[in-house]
Amino acid sequence: MQRRQSSKTPKQPLQIHHKNQTDLSAWRKGGRIDPEKSVQNHQSPTNQKSDSKQDSLEQALSYFEKVQDHVSLKKNNVLQKHLTTVESIALQRGLPPEGFDVLLNVALSGKLADTVNTRLLKSLVPASVIPETSVVSSVSWLCVSKCSGNIQLLFLRWLITMFDFIDHKEQLHALYGFFFSFLQDEKMCPYVCHLLYLLTRKESVKPFRIRRLLDLQAKMGMQSHLQALLSLYKLFCPELVTITLPGKMKTYFKNSEGPWKAAINAVRRRNQENSPVLQPLFLGTAQPQSRKRKWNTQLIIPASSTNKNNLEEDREKNRVDLYSTNESFPVEQLQTFSQLLQNIHHLEFPSQMGSVLTNPLLLHYMNCTKDESIYLRLYYWMGQTLQEECTWCVADNNQYEEEFKDFLETVYKTECFLQEGFSSCEEFLYKSLPLWDGFCCRSQILRLVSWIPLSSFSEMKSHLYDPLAQLFFTSSLYFKCSVLESLKELLQNWLNWHVIHLDSESDSQVHSLNTTLSGLVNVVAELIHFVGWISTVALRLENNPTFLLYFILDFYETVCDMYLRYNLPLLIMPPAGVFYPALLSMDSVSLNQLCYIMYRYRTNLVAAKENELSKTKILQFKFSSQTYQEYNQYIIAMVGCLWTSSAFQKDIHPQGLRMDDELLKKTTVQEFKTSFNIVYHPAMMGYAVLFLQQAWPDDTTFNFSLIKGKKWNWYLEYLYAQGLKGLKVFIESSINRVSQASHSKAGNVQV
Repeated sequence: MQRRQSSKTPKQPLQIHHKNQTDLSAWRKGGRIDPEKSVQNHQSPTNQKSDSKQDSLEQALSYFEKVQDHVSLKKNNVLQKHLTTVESIALQRGLPPEGFDVLLNVALSGKLADTVNTRLLKSLVPASVIPETSVVSSVSWLCVSKCSGNIQLLFLRWLITMFDFIDHKEQLHALYGFFFSFLQDEKMCPYVCHLLYLLTRKESVKPFRIRRLLDLQAKMGMQSHLQALLSLYKLFCPELVTITLPGKMKTYFKNSEGPWKAAINAVRRRNQENSPVLQPLFLGTAQPQSRKRKWNTQLIIPASSTNKNNLEEDREKNRVDLYSTNESFPVEQLQTFSQLLQNIHHLEFPSQMGSVLTNPLLLHYMNCTKDESIYLRLYYWMGQTLQEECTWCVADNNQYEEEFKDFLETVYKTECFLQEGFSSCEEFLYKSLPLWDGFCCRSQILRLVSWIPLSSFSEMKSHLYDPLAQLFFTSSLYFKCSVLESLKELLQNWLNWHVIHLDSESDSQVHSLNTTLSGLVNVVAELIHFVGWISTVALRLENNPTFLLYFILDFYETVCDMYLRYNLPLLIMPPAGVFYPALLSMDSVSLNQLCYIMYRYRTNLVAAKENELSKTKILQFKFSSQTYQEYNQYIIAMVGCLWTSSAFQKDIHPQGLRMDDELLKKTTVQEFKTSFNIVYHPAMMGYAVLFLQQAWPDDTTFNFSLIKGKKWNWYLEYLYAQGLKGLKVFIESSINRVSQASHSKAGNVQV
């Protein structure tokens, strides 16, 4: 990149030599120069208007380049005209790369009043990229203290906001020590820490810098921006930073984008609306991007600081060098898994961590690397982006709901790929759920809920369970089912995490594992109790719909197998408000589900009892007697409903079906003591009718009393053939059929 030519030749067009940038004429046309199409027969009114704006911008840049002395804004119409021109074009289309060198130099040189300098800095909105040389040149003005402190602060805020638009970063990294020296200024310290956070590499961490940060912390107290930089230093060099820092990710820095964020978005919208061909090469990427929002452009891997032309030439001349070099391997050239394996020790993540989300190879690298600084950088970027782009937390973002949905979907897919949740997403959900209407981005938000990392119950109750319950009770049936599905996936993710970490633990870590296991058991138990509570209320509110009951029982299919399938010493029975609606359901699918669930509860409880008696496992947690007692109560009720017709007499659960004989007589049901079993059950009566039609096709009376003796066995085989596998395993495991001669009578139950 060459600097703008001398002011002695103001009419000469601006020159550019970087392949990925446009000159003013190309910028005016809304695209790159094409020599074959440079001659046109006529110009449209739009192009003529663009030509006029381009000429005005050239005149304005030439004027600001030649400014020598202090000029008053009020008394100078020429200055007012050119300043207005720059502001207008910057807000409409963004400035071309060549304009930044001139405008940054004049704004930081102190030649103009602070009012003018402020307006100039707020107008520095890029149409494509910002040349690194322009930024480095402007930073040099900070050495001579020509500009005021307020202008210096505004420049740092601009530099932080536009960091991802700077085409290269190597020269900026070389200025790390220079920026570090500004930490002594209390006003500039938060913004300098933010900039250093973006620039820090492992080689940037030095003992004297750590000592300086610790001295500042002792002087200023526990400031979030100092904690951020120290946390990053500790991740790179834990042996040098010995103090204890907060482990929980938080919002370390204030938002610096205020003056420019709306302008950047407006420029992108207008550019795309005015010309579908116009796709500015944001962030130095090789492919044009159709995204409007800043976070979407960050999902593309930027070009590295190495000149792109040189990279292409080197790749053609000697491909082997790319694999054998000791220097970092350009991530934009990473195309295959074999390249990842050969260069895994030479990779350096791009400055825009968002680009990692859409690159499977870099996600593979994240999955196997132990460099926590990568996660910290990603969490910081993601936390800032989620907070700023949330469509229901920021009023101006409503029009970008579809794009925000795409971003949330990308984050969710990344979590699925890595098989772990992001703490920054957890923070976002905790802050935004109380404000969420349950409609905007519903699918994406509930999917993110399923990847919330393990936390303490008190934190989850106030930040997740309480706001989710309010929405759950006041929303539609479909929303209730979606929430239950999300919480089931959350439980499964926690259990999978437990299995993976349990397998990786060594025998020498029994004590720490036991502590972790105890905490996991408590958190999982609270989640199950929460789902049981909202399920009970939802069934009452919605009048026990089969659709809702299916999702509730689907959740308990995971709960009933936690001991054997996930090696978690915990079993919690469903509440009576879930069990009895399922037992008395009019739908055979729900009854079959319940039978399978109770069969798996029995299998897990028997295994736990055997392990407890054998005492072969050191980390064995004993189930409470209440769990066994509640299971037995439910089994008695189920056998009474499906086999012995004695549920109304023998159900001993406090919320069960037991009724006095006098009350049962008032129902006018004849032989009520034998008239409620697998034949007469509302969910099974349809099967009984079909069975009678096949067994006695000439009998139209539908005499259910005929199903007894051998016919009872035939009826059971008929039910099993209809796919009621849950019913089959339940009967075979929980009912001891004493008399093979009379199956219409009660059998004995072993519990």
